[in-house]
Amino acid sequence: MTGLKKGLTTIAAAAGALAMGLSLAACGGTNTADSSNSGSGDAGSATPTVSFMLDWTPNTNHIGLYVAQKLGYYKDAGVNLKILPTAQAGAETSVENGVANVGFTTLSNVAAFNSQGADLKFVFDLTQKQVARWCALASRTDIKTPKDLSGKTFVSFGSAEQTAVVQQMIKYAGGTGEIKTATAGTNTFETLTSGKGDFGGFYVTWEGVESELNGPALNCFVASDWGVPGNPDQLGFAVKSSWLKDSKNADALKKFISATKKGYDYALANPDKAADLLVEQAKEAQLDSKLTRTSMEEIAKNGYWTTDDPKSLPGTVNFDDAQPYLDFQYKAGTYKDKDGKDPAEAPQAKDLATNDYVA
Repeated sequence: MTGLKKGLTTIAAAAGALAMGLSLAACGGTNTADSSNSGSGDAGSATPTVSFMLDWTPNTNHIGLYVAQKLGYYKDAGVNLKILPTAQAGAETSVENGVANVGFTTLSNVAAFNSQGADLKFVFDLTQKQVARWCALASRTDIKTPKDLSGKTFVSFGSAEQTAVVQQMIKYAGGTGEIKTATAGTNTFETLTSGKGDFGGFYVTWEGVESELNGPALNCFVASDWGVPGNPDQLGFAVKSSWLKDSKNADALKKFISATKKGYDYALANPDKAADLLVEQAKEAQLDSKLTRTSMEEIAKNGYWTTDDPKSLPGTVNFDDAQPYLDFQYKAGTYKDKDGKDPAEAPQAKDLATNDYVA
């Protein structure tokens, strides 16, 4: 993952996404991984197969899938998992077009795609706390609060959602909200250190950890501290709503989520062991073992995925946090219909998401 490109990029491209697909270049390709012994299964197989598309190169956001696969949780649940590498079209378009049954995305992305006419349903929420951070290099002593970002250059991937968040933070801090933009390269750290930009978006559980381990040091802000309502960072799984109309698919999804949740719970209780399993299972991603371990330790320690029990993942959408953020983005003009116009009303979290498939 680099500089919040994962997930948030899709908002910027949503207008043409359903017809032309998205341009999400992954940090590196991944080989298809299958939890069954006989390939991906077929129509005659007694055990259903769920195909899952990643949104990015494997990282700790996906650790529950790889742990559950390695430890046999899917087999125990009576379902096979086939992990698909990120497609250039993106996980959302791939799910909409039937290329994958389930895809990793965000609730806000589902709102953007469904505003365009897609038929997606958010069925599992991994993150319960905000993981996005808006950061400048710590060496930039002229940037102390978001107010100081006024007139500065924002390193982004053209996302209207990101821009709305940043402008709100700046205005809340007393700035004008006016910013310049620069397109990020393959690494937002490099774009900032080269002087081509002043600040950018990062995930505290990955790039934040990378910064702590390897530098450069960052000075970061959390959106909710600066006037952005709700939780912007509801990352999880989506399916095509019509796919669920088949009771066999609905049953397979429940089994898949149950086993996957067990994989994430194992990772919370055994962060180092789970990180090592991820590195082993996703060899082609060439994950740094120390970064992966420290990332998982950060997640477990600070409860980004949990609420009451630090060792158990709820997996459910917090609708009270979801709707205020969707309302905020709607007012900012982020969501557009297929004609490029503002929808008649804000996307409704209760229509976009369900907790019915999380046991």
